[in-house]
Amino acid sequence: MSVKLDPLRGVPGVVASALVGPDGLPIELLGEGGDALAAELASLKVGLDRTARRLGAGSVTRLAFTSERVEVVAVTSGDFVLGVAQTRGTDTRAAQQLLARLALELGSLPRLEPA
Repeated sequence: MSVKLDPLRGVPGVVASALVGPDGLPIELLGEGGDALAAELASLKVGLDRTARRLGAGSVTRLAFTSERVEVVAVTSGDFVLGVAQTRGTDTRAAQQLLARLALELGSLPRLEPA
């Protein structure tokens, strides 16, 4: 059962959502594509963090892309990634607002110390 992601259930067009922890593993999933979304968000975070670091651009806090069938929006909060996939053409503003609010709540979760 999703606790953090539950508010996203009511957003039109949501096909999957995921909350990924600092270790790259899913904490919560929503929808049939939740596992795949979680894995890809973890991978994207690693690549985008590396790119931002090499460019001296600071931390990546938001990403969005559109494919033939879905629109994906994700936000980061520390080492956590929270993302949603919606049917392409669906208005993503409600999901983006919820993600931003949920990301603020992630600030209360414990942080892992670097090994």
